[in-house]
Amino acid sequence: MLLGSIELRDHNVTCAVSDNQINIKDKVEFPLSTPNETFKNIINYFKNIPDVKAIGISSFGPLELRPYSAKYGYITDSSRPNWSNVNLLGTLKHYLKVPMAFTTDVNSTAYGEYIASILNNKPVMSLVYITISKGVGAGIVNDGELIGYKGSPEIGHIYPKRHPKDQTFKGTCPYQGDCLEGLVAEPAFPARFNKSYQEVSMFNPIWDIVAYYIAQAAIQSTLLIRPQKIIIGGDIVNKIEIEKIRNEFKKLMNDYIKVDGNLDDYITLPSNSSNKLSIIGNTSLAKKAYYANDDVYA
Repeated sequence: MLLGSIELRDHNVTCAVSDNQINIKDKVEFPLSTPNETFKNIINYFKNIPDVKAIGISSFGPLELRPYSAKYGYITDSSRPNWSNVNLLGTLKHYLKVPMAFTTDVNSTAYGEYIASILNNKPVMSLVYITISKGVGAGIVNDGELIGYKGSPEIGHIYPKRHPKDQTFKGTCPYQGDCLEGLVAEPAFPARFNKSYQEVSMFNPIWDIVAYYIAQAAIQSTLLIRPQKIIIGGDIVNKIEIEKIRNEFKKLMNDYIKVDGNLDDYITLPSNSSNKLSIIGNTSLAKKAYYANDDVYA
């Protein structure tokens, strides 16, 4: 049995298939273009693989994930040209006619981490996956199920305590200004320095400030969810920054709650690329849809 994955990201679309044991058998990528052209490419790919029994779909948002909504399965008010009010799930369901799972891109990545931990015989039954790039998103898996009935959790829009050396920056979030996303996501760097984050030296004190804010998101997640692991991905965070985040977490938590095991194992970088994790997550959710013989929302 083959299972399909469709992932829409900022600039590209990835289609893939795996077997029933979630071994990836084929993958293709093409640029994200207009909805009509994108749908054509996706449908043509799967029409040439007739044994696909179910498909998992993940996408940039905002998405309508409430199954009782008349617009369930839609990309709603997207900032991407031509992608607002697009019936993503309904269109693909009409042409491909198999059970489907539908969720956000960060949810599929989080679920991929959960499944990968099981495949590696080191199961993590509760995890928080935070991604920091152009925005800040989060996916939470608890007891093998994704959390969030109306959508994925919006950790990016918590208000962190401001760093003593960062009191005046107003943030870049168009809705909340200095929420976590407005302080640490990619747009904050040009707003602060008139250059991209790649051009900012790792010795710049801003990275200690960024770690301070991200550590607070890890603390909020720890206090609210009590997960086994927190994974921080995206373009902003690397091996140097993850260590700074751990150090800030330790100082700010101040031993109030002791996490299981080593802090290096509790706050980590992703185990694989986000692309691979999304395929694992999507095909695993497709498998659930196949055995339920119905669509699965997550």
